[in-house]
Amino acid sequence: MANHPTFGNGKICYIEIPADDIAVSAAFFQKTFGWHIRQDNRGNASFDDGVGQVSGMWVTGRKPQAEPGLIISIMVDDAEGTVATIAANGGNIVQPIGKDFPEITALFTDPAGNLWSIYQHRG
Repeated sequence: MANHPTFGNGKICYIEIPADDIAVSAAFFQKTFGWHIRQDNRGNASFDDGVGQVSGMWVTGRKPQAEPGLIISIMVDDAEGTVATIAANGGNIVQPIGKDFPEITALFTDPAGNLWSIYQHRG
């Protein structure tokens, strides 16, 4: 994880993610993508992404974003391995690798039903 995030005008820096069960959602992203989880004594969980550039938290009382609209992609080193890890940790693959060829992507929902993408850089 980077020591400090990059600061700059226009940078996406913070995301609030709907969750049914904050602990379940936090564990999913920690196990699947290596996100660093911070918890307070009231059951709230915040995260830093795998490279320490984007932070956020899980929130209850909001509907998951289950339909395609705004889609956030998470960069991965191994898309095929990540697809297996997503399924093993309680996520659901809704679009397998290959549909966006030549891009290496897949769509999945997290345990709360939010739609996400994974993206593997070619090279």
